[in-house]
Amino acid sequence: MSRILILRPQPGADRTAERARQLGLSPVVHPLFAPETLDWPAPPVQDFDALLLTSANGARCAGPALKAYRGLPTYAVGQATADALHAAGWDDVAAGDKDGSAIAARIARDGHRRVLHIAGTTVALIEAGPLAITRIAVYHMAALPSDPALIAAAMPGAILLVHSPRAGEQLAAQMPQARRGALHLIAISANVLAACGNGWASAACPLRPDDDEMLALARALCEGQQQ
Repeated sequence: MSRILILRPQPGADRTAERARQLGLSPVVHPLFAPETLDWPAPPVQDFDALLLTSANGARCAGPALKAYRGLPTYAVGQATADALHAAGWDDVAAGDKDGSAIAARIARDGHRRVLHIAGTTVALIEAGPLAITRIAVYHMAALPSDPALIAAAMPGAILLVHSPRAGEQLAAQMPQARRGALHLIAISANVLAACGNGWASAACPLRPDDDEMLALARALCEGQQQ
C-alpha cells in the first residue's frame, strides 16, 4: 500500500487522515502551515444580525472576544467548524456541508443581512448576494520551516495530497526535482495543481474540489499500483 502524505494544516489534516484510514489507506501527516493567532478589533455586536465562520481555526484562534457574539444566529461551513464553536460555548450552530457561498445563501433565506465573518487572512470567494459581510481575520496560516522528515517520508510511489495553492508553492520549493519523478500528486483543484510545479510521476485533481474526491483518486491510484 502506497504511503499517503497529507500536507494540509491541522485540524483538517487529522480529519483527512482518519478518512484515509477508513478507506484502507496509509496516511502520514506533514502539515506545511500552522494557524497563527492575530489581534483583531471586535466590532459592536449590535452591528450584525448573524455570525459566520468558515474554518474551525476561526473559532480556536478568535479567543475570548468571540463570546460577545454568542447571541447571534450562528452559521458554520463544515461540521468541524460547528464542533469548534460548540467547544467554545455555542449551543446552536447551523452547519452547512458545502462552501461559503452555499451557507451565505442559507443565511439570506433565513432573513439575515448584516453578517460578521470571523476568518483567516486567506478566504475562498463567497458569493454574498444580498448580504453585507464584514470579514475580520483572527489568524493567518504561517509557513512551517522546511522539514527534512517530509523529504524522508516521500518514498518512491508515495502520493502527496495538496489542498491549497500556498501549500503547492511550499511543496514545490521544498521537494527537489530529482525526487519528484517517483512521487504522485493529487491536488484539490486545477489552480492548486499548477502551483505544485512539474516533474511528478503523475498529477491529478478531482472534478469537484472535495477532500473525499481526492481520497477516491488516491485509493484508485493505490489499487492501480498493486495490480
